Amino acid sequence: MPKASKDHALPPPRQPHPEDGASRAQGRHAGFPIIGIGCSAGGLEALEALLKHTPVKSGMAFVIVQHLAPDHPSTLPEILQRSTALPVLEATEGLAVRPDHVYVIPPNTDLSLLQGQLHLIPPLEKRGLRLPIDFFLRTLAEDWQHQAVGVILSGMGSDGVLGLGAIKGKGGLTLAQTPSEAGAASMPGSAIEAGVVDITAPADALPARIIDYLHHVPRAAQPDGAAAPPADQASLDRILVLLRNRSGNDLSLYKPSTLYRRIERRIALLQIEDIARYVGYLRENPQELDLLFREMLIGVTHFFRDPGAWDFVRDTVIPSFFARYPDGHALRAWVPACSTGEEAYSLAIVFREALEKYKPPGHFTLQIYATDLDVDAVERARRAFYPSNIAADVAPERLARHFVQEDNGYRLNRNIREMVILAPQNVVSDPPFTRLHILSCRNLLIYFGQALQRKVLTLFHYALNRDGILLLGSAETIGGLTDLFAPLDKKNHIFQRVDQSARAHWPDFPTRAPAAPPAAELGGRPDYRDSLEYLTDQLIQQNFSPAAVLVNGDGDILYISGRTGKYLEPAAGKVNINIHAMARGGLRDALTGVIRTALHQPQPIQLEDIQMDVDGRTHAVNVTVQGIDTPEALRDRVLVVFQDVKPPPGGRRRRRLATDRESALMLELNQLREALRMNQEEMQASLEEVKSANEELQVTNEELTTSKEELQSMNEELQTINVELQSKVDDLTWARNDMTNLLNSTEIATVFLDNDMKLRRFTTHATHLFKFIPGDVGRPLSDIVSDLDYPGLHQDAMAVLKTLIFCEKQVSTQDGRWYRVRIMPYRTQDNVIDGVVVTFIDITDIKQLEARLRAREGPHVA
Repeated sequence: MPKASKDHALPPPRQPHPEDGASRAQGRHAGFPIIGIGCSAGGLEALEALLKHTPVKSGMAFVIVQHLAPDHPSTLPEILQRSTALPVLEATEGLAVRPDHVYVIPPNTDLSLLQGQLHLIPPLEKRGLRLPIDFFLRTLAEDWQHQAVGVILSGMGSDGVLGLGAIKGKGGLTLAQTPSEAGAASMPGSAIEAGVVDITAPADALPARIIDYLHHVPRAAQPDGAAAPPADQASLDRILVLLRNRSGNDLSLYKPSTLYRRIERRIALLQIEDIARYVGYLRENPQELDLLFREMLIGVTHFFRDPGAWDFVRDTVIPSFFARYPDGHALRAWVPACSTGEEAYSLAIVFREALEKYKPPGHFTLQIYATDLDVDAVERARRAFYPSNIAADVAPERLARHFVQEDNGYRLNRNIREMVILAPQNVVSDPPFTRLHILSCRNLLIYFGQALQRKVLTLFHYALNRDGILLLGSAETIGGLTDLFAPLDKKNHIFQRVDQSARAHWPDFPTRAPAAPPAAELGGRPDYRDSLEYLTDQLIQQNFSPAAVLVNGDGDILYISGRTGKYLEPAAGKVNINIHAMARGGLRDALTGVIRTALHQPQPIQLEDIQMDVDGRTHAVNVTVQGIDTPEALRDRVLVVFQDVKPPPGGRRRRRLATDRESALMLELNQLREALRMNQEEMQASLEEVKSANEELQVTNEELTTSKEELQSMNEELQTINVELQSKVDDLTWARNDMTNLLNSTEIATVFLDNDMKLRRFTTHATHLFKFIPGDVGRPLSDIVSDLDYPGLHQDAMAVLKTLIFCEKQVSTQDGRWYRVRIMPYRTQDNVIDGVVVTFIDITDIKQLEARLRAREGPHVA
């Protein structure tokens, strides 16, 4: 068993950190870390390896959450106790967590942590998709903040991914077993793929990695908003300059506590001594700047966070717009800092639900603009694919209605995805969206300093329409800006824009990173957008160059150059920025199929003299369609260039001929359009049939997926039970070996009989009295040949079984040996009588001694 040593002792308890959840978390921590461990199939071996290599006096507490069979008692605490000298306890309601203890979840419960105490919660579903690991790790992150540590070991599925994300977002440490070392690699692999794991190592190496990290975490943190010591402040400023030069984003107005917490994590993970040495490491390793920047952008979000707020939006906020615009309206919303898109898609879903619930008479649409500074997060949001864990946050009705289940997760339906436009954006330094009805910025302002919070809130006020709605996070407020926003729902932190007659706070419109020193001061280049060359190029493109658009393979417009209003116009109804929907009459038909063709050939495609209808008049235009291969950033994009065709000169006769020719062409075109319309109707009918068949297949697939989840859950439970039963079999085997050796060493013949006096078991020495063979088990004892001169053995055994009073007699054998025969009831551990036990003790030597003594005393008696 590993012994505690000075090398494994943890540093003194840390002081509560400013980000630890304000005052409610200040007195909660006992100064020791809690390690939440999640595992499933194949996890027992990993747990044993981890605990064997954990020092006895590590100062850490361990809480183990394993997928267990709900209706089968667990012996996991007893099994794990063999691998560690730490006390291993099964969690009970209200049990206080103590350092140097191990706690194990009981079957058929969900485990949570509140103020350092464990609480048992009955699960909503007994079987099927359950996520007890995510459930506990989230409560651990919320309760223990930066002192929380999450570990994912071997297991099937993706349970634990969201929990690790919550711990990472609170500044805690996250670890996963190396997938190649795990018996089932799905759980640790899913966590690593999601980017929420700090350290990956074999199970037996994880305790040492945790202790090394805790040794390098600073002993105390700066109070919120306090200035750092001069040496540390200078290093922090250098790091911010390096980050800005690398990423183009200035973080200097973020809360110092936020910046320190993120930098501390990187220093501890890299085991660097102090922040000054970390600055040198950043200069030598530019890729670490990218990792640190991503660390600053950790977005902890999930669907329908704070459900009460979303209910208020669905039942109060959105219906208020229905009442305000009885004839219908195109609503606009902005979700800055959207991370991976859950908040934006939640807003889209509740808008759909409000439409169905209240059925307004007018036509309403909602266009949601979702932005984030993290380009990788925006790309994940565009994919709209989320792990199966979201079932813990999304109601089954919403999952069935708005999501399509795929392997290892769910994908949002297209009608929800199309409501959201995603783009990278810095809310601090990039221009805002305007004319908004709803602005949802939740849990971003908590990371900003007061000056930056005030600036952003003023900007939000400008972006919102009159009486527009602002949604903030549960820990955020509008501060002193009560003249800009009025509380609409204090509990859920929802505010309404106040329209002032005299504006007291003018927004500081961002054009570049705020408070940035001159570029020459940092050794960087000036902003190219301010150069004479750039401004001149923009003037020429907008006024003298041909109009052009950049589109993707589906025709979605990505960039517009010049004035394209003559060729493109927004389509009526739902916002659609696809070129096929926006192209004017005549041009739309000419572009059909050309864009996809251009992607697969290097030469540009020329479409000449296209007759286009513009406000009732016919205009001719030449169109060039060119697929782009270089530069790399524009690969698989298509450039569409429009150029007007001047009308040819000529007399009246030429114009008449042209008119006749135009009439003939128009007749032919109308015929082609009619044929195309019929084809489209036929295709639409075919599509409806395919859609119907697809819906049936989708229902079947959902049923199969549900069955698969239930089978997977049962398989995990059976594997867990199998491991425990194997352990019990090993215990029973050793117990039987011990009993056999004990009985043989006493040289006492023993026979076990059941209630019907049939042979159940016998010892080796019993074969000297009865002609036993292994096949006699189950036969009546009276059928076995015996050397005993004891015809009443059967009757005495039955009497003991009836009266429960033991019987003892001395009997002889046919060869002159003597035995003391004792018959006793056979009692089980449940105190149930289940037969008798007959023991035969050899007393031949005692009988012979008695005979010699009687013979010697005989003459004296006479």
